[in-house]
Amino acid sequence: MTEAIASEAASNPGMQMKYKIVFLGDQSVGKTSIILRFTSDSFDVKYQATIGIDFLTKTVYVDDKMVRLQLWDTAGQERFRSLIPSYINDSQVGVVCYDITSRQSFENVKSWVEQARQ
Repeated sequence: MTEAIASEAASNPGMQMKYKIVFLGDQSVGKTSIILRFTSDSFDVKYQATIGIDFLTKTVYVDDKMVRLQLWDTAGQERFRSLIPSYINDSQVGVVCYDITSRQSFENVKSWVEQARQ
């Protein structure tokens, strides 16, 4: 991803780059934890399920160019899956997460990738 960002930033000097990154995966695999660690270097030991969709932003610099990242946290519960396609449509990056201690969450990666590609 860094090469693509650097290339686009170089071809658009002075323009602020913005990328929407959607995190997908089963419930309680760590999507929120990954986003919180990246955006604020924090970790909450208490589990709290994401309701629907949430997002945080982080500004990073790539080759001295400002890049704004929107990190979208999706709920892994089945009842919220119908919301996800509308958030994936205009995203540039999809990150599928799974829990290494849950074989089922790993096996569900294929369905998350398929949903992202629709």
